[in-house]
Amino acid sequence: MTLSAEGAAQPDTVWQRYADVDQWASWSPQIKKVHSVGRRLGPGLSGMVEALGGIRAAFVVEAVDRDRRTWTWRVRLGRIQIRLHHGVKPQGRGSTTSLTMYGPGLVLLAYAPLARLALHRLVQP
Repeated sequence: MTLSAEGAAQPDTVWQRYADVDQWASWSPQIKKVHSVGRRLGPGLSGMVEALGGIRAAFVVEAVDRDRRTWTWRVRLGRIQIRLHHGVKPQGRGSTTSLTMYGPGLVLLAYAPLARLALHRLVQP
């Protein structure tokens, strides 16, 4: 499943919001806090995302391409695992961000509305 959003935020701004894990809660309403040793996005970064309702999901970043502004991570909640691939590109005077998700169909359908909201917030100035 692929989702995308366009907004007025510049691509470098959007990328920095991804790259600094301490900013994730500012644009992703389902995330309360990120627990990890590193604070910058990089391959091998792992930790726990604390979500609304006290839900904690383990994650590991698989790949980061700063030049292309793309990154991929795996998130696990119990026996459920999803893989998420993010990208940021210039679009007009702002940017577009995309998210391609791989995992159980019903889980992706349930998560999609929150993901859409987060993507729209991510690209706002």
